[in-house]
Amino acid sequence: MILVPVVAGTVLSVVLLLTLVDVDTARDRIELLKTGLAIGAGTGGVAALVLAGRRQWSTEQSLVDVRHDAGERRITDLYSKAADQLGSDKAAVRLAGLYSLERLAQDTPPLRQTIVNVLCAYLRMPTVVDDQEPEVRRTAQVILRLHLRAHRPDFFWPDIDLDLTRAVLDQFDLSNVVLRRGQFGGAEFVGWTTFKDTRFERFANFGGARFRGSVNFGSVCFGNSAGFMGAHFEGPVQFDHATFLGPARFGGVRAQGTEDVPDGAVFAANASFTGAEFSQPPMFDHVKANFPFPT
Repeated sequence: MILVPVVAGTVLSVVLLLTLVDVDTARDRIELLKTGLAIGAGTGGVAALVLAGRRQWSTEQSLVDVRHDAGERRITDLYSKAADQLGSDKAAVRLAGLYSLERLAQDTPPLRQTIVNVLCAYLRMPTVVDDQEPEVRRTAQVILRLHLRAHRPDFFWPDIDLDLTRAVLDQFDLSNVVLRRGQFGGAEFVGWTTFKDTRFERFANFGGARFRGSVNFGSVCFGNSAGFMGAHFEGPVQFDHATFLGPARFGGVRAQGTEDVPDGAVFAANASFTGAEFSQPPMFDHVKANFPFPT
């Protein structure tokens, strides 16, 4: 492949020299011919270097592509295997699947939201009849809490959304974490629950959730809307020093069928809002409680 441009370059060099340079003797013409051949050889050398460089780049790029494809296949295999483990009838296998997904998310940031979605989907599933299942579910909750705490930057997963709609959550601790969005509509919180010092960067929805024990929203920051319409608090709840930077809806009316129906939160025990700050008047319409609410 390199022979044609070399010959062409050599011929062109000789012709140009003989045409443009005025020589009188045969000896001078021979010297010009030598010069032309030298130029042609130099052209061939440059062409050879260019061709060798292109071949080297192509080889290196092929190796990069091969490594990338192998890495992608490995990640896919690990993800599929770990996800399958969550469906096992053995608690130890399900735990192994949780930890495998955690390691994969830690090492592969683009997969973090996907893996969080899998963990949330597991928590939304009906509880398996297994004496060890509560431990498996608490482990999933611990993994979420560990990687949503910003004060541990090596473990923190930023910009994460949680969808735990209608999930059953036992002794749920999501304190000191940073979330982008939180969906907890219709969830059932068993035992004590804490969101103390948590920050929701966008919205948080607890509409229709049921809290069967004490709840702590102390010093929580709702960066946008916070919805508690229809929530039922069976035990005491604290919103002390909470900050609501957007609409705070504890009551109001909700469209149901062809008519709007009252849909206020129910506080069966005491609720405290000491030091809570609202950027706009909160909505407590149709709330059921035996104590006054802040205005």
